[in-house]
Amino acid sequence: MTYQIVSERKLKHEAKIKNPIEVFQLVKRYAASQQEHFILLTLNGSHIVISISIITIGLVNRTIVHPREVFCRAISDRASAIIVCHNHPSGALIPSKEDKQITERIYKAGVIIGIPLLDHVVFSETDFASMRQQGEFLKNWEAAEF
Repeated sequence: MTYQIVSERKLKHEAKIKNPIEVFQLVKRYAASQQEHFILLTLNGSHIVISISIITIGLVNRTIVHPREVFCRAISDRASAIIVCHNHPSGALIPSKEDKQITERIYKAGVIIGIPLLDHVVFSETDFASMRQQGEFLKNWEAAEF
């Protein structure tokens, strides 16, 4: 027997993602958490949000993430693209070495299955950092269109 706790909320309006600040506005409610939350946004072909899902909840300074957990939801949503993000309870917005490594793994998995990773946003209660905008994202990988 399995149980799954699901929390669904309807957006008051359609959310089309054009830049990272719009991502931050959708996920900042998780910023105050004392544990890292790794969050997935699935997008349709027009970059309108299909769903926002918590993939993992970790410790105060890390969480374990695997591409199969990310793409399980993306495939079931029939997503055309994804954006991942996670909070840093410390407030630091600098992506860690592990953040960069998992971003690259998710990106490469997305290339293989045809669901591109558009960005990885690290956020705190007051601000955010886009790995794409910082130049960390896709540094040595082929560029994907946002």
